[in-house]
Amino acid sequence: MGTPNAGESLPITVEFTGGLDMLFSNQRKHSVSLPPTDENGKPSDMAYLVRYLCKYLMKDRRREFFVVDDVVRPGILVLINDADWELEGEAEYVLQKDDNILFVSTLHGG
Repeated sequence: MGTPNAGESLPITVEFTGGLDMLFSNQRKHSVSLPPTDENGKPSDMAYLVRYLCKYLMKDRRREFFVVDDVVRPGILVLINDADWELEGEAEYVLQKDDNILFVSTLHGG
């Protein structure tokens, strides 16, 4: 996975709530600049974003709280520009400039 070139980037905002921020340096909101294409030359999509977040942004080693087999784990609601990602094509959604992606954990211990 390459890091974005200075001249070509796809700026997006990524937010984590419901405790997920603890996996990402206890920071709820991140401004991320992705390359316009993934490591295979395909347009950057949500699947690529998840891989990118795990590789470059996640500081906590407990990946299993965020992903299972490189897919967002069940119990995490994903919103793309305030719409459920299931309505947008889930992992296949091609990211657009200035998208706002929100990950909300609905998992609670008890």
